[in-house]
Amino acid sequence: MADADELFVRLPAPDRVAYSALVPNVRGLERARACGVHEIAVVLSATETMNQRNINMGLIQATEVCAQTMDVAIKAGLRGKAYVAVAFECPFEGLVPLDRVLSLVRSMFAAGAAEVVIADTIGAAAPRAVSTLLQQAVAEFGAARLSVHLHDTRGFALANAWAAIEAGIRKFDTSLGGLGGCPFAPGAAGNLATEDLVQMAAQCGLSTGIDMAALRQAIALAQTLTQRPLGGRITAWLGIGDTYRARAVQ
Repeated sequence: MADADELFVRLPAPDRVAYSALVPNVRGLERARACGVHEIAVVLSATETMNQRNINMGLIQATEVCAQTMDVAIKAGLRGKAYVAVAFECPFEGLVPLDRVLSLVRSMFAAGAAEVVIADTIGAAAPRAVSTLLQQAVAEFGAARLSVHLHDTRGFALANAWAAIEAGIRKFDTSLGGLGGCPFAPGAAGNLATEDLVQMAAQCGLSTGIDMAALRQAIALAQTLTQRPLGGRITAWLGIGDTYRARAVQ
C-alpha cells in the first residue's frame, strides 16, 4: 500500500467511476484526502484474534480506531463505509456469534458509516447462516444500507448471494473472473465472480445493468494483465452458449 496514493491519482474516469480507498486509521485517511478521495472504507474484523493477526490490535481497540477514522472522514465531507470482516467464521476462532456481528454493524453506523459491508472473508459461510444473519440485519438496519462481500473458497458464494438476495440485499462486492483471495484461509478462492452473479440475476429476472459481452472483454483484459487463467463457474457455459446462439442464427 506504499504507492496507493500514486496509483489513485492515475485511475481513469473519476467522473464516471465511484472509487473507494481502504484506510486503516486517521493517518491513512489523511493520505487518501490528499489524493482527492471522496469515499473511504474501514475494515473491522469480528474476532479478537483476527484483529491481532491482521492489524496488531484487539477487537475493542480496532473498533475504536475504525469509529474514530469514520468520524473524521464524515466531518471532512467524505462518504464512509465499513466492512465487518470474518462475519461468519474466523480462521483462528471458528464460528462467530451473530449478536457480536450485529453489535459491530451497529457501532459502525453509529460512527457515521453510510454503508456496512458484511463479509465472508474466508469463504466459509453456507446459505442458512447467511440467511439468518442478513434477515436480522435487514430487519434492524434496512437493506439499502447493507451490502455483502463473499469469497468462493468452498464453492458456496453464488448460493450465499442468492440467500442474501432473498433477505433483501441488492449490493455485492464481486471481482472479474473471481480475482482475489485471503492470506488467512488455506486454499482460499477469490471473490464471487462478477459474471456468475450477473448471469444468475439475469436468469432470475433481476437487472444489473451490466453488459455481459463487455464484462467478458474486461475479464479477458484482466487475464492478460495478471497472466493467469480467470473465470467464474459460468465461464465454460458461456462458450457453449455462444455456440448454441451461433447455430440458432444460421
